[in-house]
Amino acid sequence: MDLGDLLGKDAVIAGLKAKSKKQAIQELAGKASELTGLSEREIFDTLLQRERLGSTGVGHGIAIPHGKLTRLDRLVGLFAKLEKPVDFDALDDEPVDLVFLLLAPEGAGADHLKALARIARQLRDGAVTQGIRASHDAQEIYDLLTQPLASSNAA
Repeated sequence: MDLGDLLGKDAVIAGLKAKSKKQAIQELAGKASELTGLSEREIFDTLLQRERLGSTGVGHGIAIPHGKLTRLDRLVGLFAKLEKPVDFDALDDEPVDLVFLLLAPEGAGADHLKALARIARQLRDGAVTQGIRASHDAQEIYDLLTQPLASSNAA
């Protein structure tokens, strides 16, 4: 699975302003609403519900909030680099500055899990995250996120 299949060029935010985890999720839900035509409130509530199960802050300044929506017909990704890191209750207690939001149709099953794994692999690549953190350009960030990994065997 290629991240370009999940992420449109209009779905990258190079400097998202947020003072908290909740505000970051709210801002992302608003942008996701624009991209999907679904209610911002429905997206926000779905994401918060998932966060209550456990933080999607996976460590190293990265969070991958995700959720399933009944009225969605495809996997949709949205990426934001935060202007300033926020506390995301991450596994390593580090603040988060890179957020990849993934929304999936209710019946996505394995595709949802494959997409999460692909996102995690791309963001585990130090060269990718270093490049993203150094950039202030949405197109450049998009290119970094959608480039093939150096090793296609990366787990």
